[in-house]
Amino acid sequence: MPQAMPMYWLNLYLILTLIFLMIMIKMYFNYTKMPSYYNFKHMKKTHWKW
Repeated sequence: MPQAMPMYWLNLYLILTLIFLMIMIKMYFNYTKMPSYYNFKHMKKTHWKW
C-alpha cells in the first residue's frame, strides 16, 4: 500500500533519531565522567602532526 509508506519511513526516521540521541547522551556522560580519555584523544590529535 503506498499510503503506508510515508508513515513507515517516518517511524523508521524517528527510531533512528532516538537511537542517535541516546548514543550522543551516553558519549556526553562518558566524557563528563572520564576527562582523562578526552585528554588522551586530544594528545593523540596534537601528536599526529609530528
